[in-house]
Amino acid sequence: MKAILMDQPGSAEILRLGEVPTPELPGPSHLRVRLKAAGVNPVDTKLRKNGTYFPESLPVILGCDGAGVVENAGETVTRFKPGDEVYFCHGGIGGAPGNYAEFAVIHEDHAAAKPKTLTFAQAAAVPLVLITAWESLFDRVGLQAGQSVLIHAAAGGVGHVAVQLAKNAGARVAATVSNPEKGQLVLRLGAEKIIDYRNEDFVQAALAWTGGLGVDALFDTVGAATFCRSFAAAKVYGKIVTLLQSDCPAADLKLARTRNQSIHYELMLTPMYLGMHDALTAQRRILEQGAALIEQGKLEILVNRTFPLEQAAAAHRLIEEGHTAGKIVLEI
Repeated sequence: MKAILMDQPGSAEILRLGEVPTPELPGPSHLRVRLKAAGVNPVDTKLRKNGTYFPESLPVILGCDGAGVVENAGETVTRFKPGDEVYFCHGGIGGAPGNYAEFAVIHEDHAAAKPKTLTFAQAAAVPLVLITAWESLFDRVGLQAGQSVLIHAAAGGVGHVAVQLAKNAGARVAATVSNPEKGQLVLRLGAEKIIDYRNEDFVQAALAWTGGLGVDALFDTVGAATFCRSFAAAKVYGKIVTLLQSDCPAADLKLARTRNQSIHYELMLTPMYLGMHDALTAQRRILEQGAALIEQGKLEILVNRTFPLEQAAAAHRLIEEGHTAGKIVLEI
């Protein structure tokens, strides 16, 4: 089969189109999926640049997100049959091959039925960002109806999904964006307060929005100074969740401690990295709940641009330029 291969860490140019054996079913509970599309995520570019979680397994196929058609099912599979359309987050971090390829194999418990209202390209844009946003908002900070939440980079892949999930849950949503166009997009998706961080201080804007109290919850997808300054925008006993590791000045950490804030980390790849079958099954259930929201018209997935498989390097370069709204997808 054709696949995009990474032989060593480096720039986008190291990605090459090659031929590898079509994968066989590794067990009786697995599916072989003919991939139609693969989502491209910022984590893909970081793994390509810095190395994968399993550096000894080169060459590797990147790409955690996939959508396609079941071609073959193991003898004990009960959830799917050949011809079924599925989507999933599996592989792509080293170890198990990813989805920048024509075929993938996956345990039936970890695949979900593709939302009927989406194309394969749209479906492939969903899994990683949906699971990340869902776990961050509900599993980490326990967001509830009536609470206020500030979401950083709200027009991005994870951000635009988080805005909609929070709104659907009955929360009040404030969102940081980099320009008025993204502000209008996020407003349409359900945000109540738009903060253009290039022209206003997001801390002061969040405090003004909440009557000086600060937000109940804050979702950071940016890291660095943005994360460190976020403690000042959250209320006493507020909860902050971040996708990134950041070294904050002592004064910022002291503020978080003084205000009895809780800090949470979200890495949705942990179950895949540690081989946690039950946790991966729980993530599949998030995809099923997300599919229901999508089919009900309550969750919109924005695909910014698609590329053919052989142009994976161009897709990586576009992500690394930054400030892209929505998702980028490879069509196979």
